[in-house]
Amino acid sequence: MAMGTGILKLALFTAFVAWLSIILSPNILAPPEVPGSHTHLHTAETIHLPSAFGPESLAFDPNGDGPYTGVADGRVLKWQGHALGWTDFAFISAPREDCVQPFAPEMEHICGRPLGLRFDKKTGDLYIADAYFGFHVVGPAGGLATQLITEVEDQPLYFTNDMDIDEIDDVIYFTDTSSVFRRRQFLPSVLSNDKTGRLLKYNKSSKEVKVLLRGLAFANGVSLSKDRSFLLVAESTNCRILRLWLRGPNAGNVDVFAELPGYPDNIRRNKNGEFWVGLHSKKGLLAKVALSYGWFGRALLKLPLSFKQLHSLFVGGKPHAIAVKLGENGEVLQILEDTQGKTLSFISEVEEKEGKLWIGSVMTPFIGIYNL
Repeated sequence: MAMGTGILKLALFTAFVAWLSIILSPNILAPPEVPGSHTHLHTAETIHLPSAFGPESLAFDPNGDGPYTGVADGRVLKWQGHALGWTDFAFISAPREDCVQPFAPEMEHICGRPLGLRFDKKTGDLYIADAYFGFHVVGPAGGLATQLITEVEDQPLYFTNDMDIDEIDDVIYFTDTSSVFRRRQFLPSVLSNDKTGRLLKYNKSSKEVKVLLRGLAFANGVSLSKDRSFLLVAESTNCRILRLWLRGPNAGNVDVFAELPGYPDNIRRNKNGEFWVGLHSKKGLLAKVALSYGWFGRALLKLPLSFKQLHSLFVGGKPHAIAVKLGENGEVLQILEDTQGKTLSFISEVEEKEGKLWIGSVMTPFIGIYNL
């Protein structure tokens, strides 16, 4: 009986999706407008990557040079201005004979997929969270990165994602998004409401790793507050940012720092102590239903849809870009969008530097620069 009910639900669901996709206007599935948003991101400048794809994270070295970014074929590139363009700086795996395609998800476990990047301003070392090969570091001269951590508590790092560095305590906070799904399975991870993500702390001196939080729904971006009293971690599936208090009377407690209109990726603090959050997309109608009803999301994954088709349904049909600036108490200070995806889409990170926003995306072959 249960199996028959499941088949009936799947059949009805398939018919429902087909009806929405073919009969109704695409606007029905589009995510709603966000109150107070400024639709200015389409004016951003773009800098394309040569034979590369998916600049997920951006980082500037202690001299202010860069940005540096990790791309889908396992390299870290450095921007050296329009005259010199992008140059290879570091890479995750060797040899690299088979790592020649700009975008080949089936090769990520061989070539590496660098995600979050952070420089240690004291040493000039670049720390790299690679989705498949764990936690790495490379010196100021670049080259082949050194692997630091591949497992915690006898459990492999399955989807290392982002980090932030506390240079006073000499520790690094980082996320492992899932212990079940790999990076190239990020949509199944979200739609199945996987809650195996972790927030961890790495002590650079002792080399010890401690799990700070477990049971996170797609643990993602990480950022330390300016006064180091709390740590933020994005819980992408739940469209929110959690705050873990590190010091003071609330030390050890966790609360919700901000609820967001979409799926947060990386979090980056500016010099004023405010936080820029890149959202992969806003939450559309179909995603709301899928995340509210577990069987609906699981049924969606069983449909004969390509990744592109499934992703399009999930984000509401049309590519778009949205970034949110939050205050030190989680209040929304600014929302910027490219609602039509004319220039930018699927933002993974926003780095503020000298009056400009440098914008990365895991799903485009370029970065964006927006003048504030």
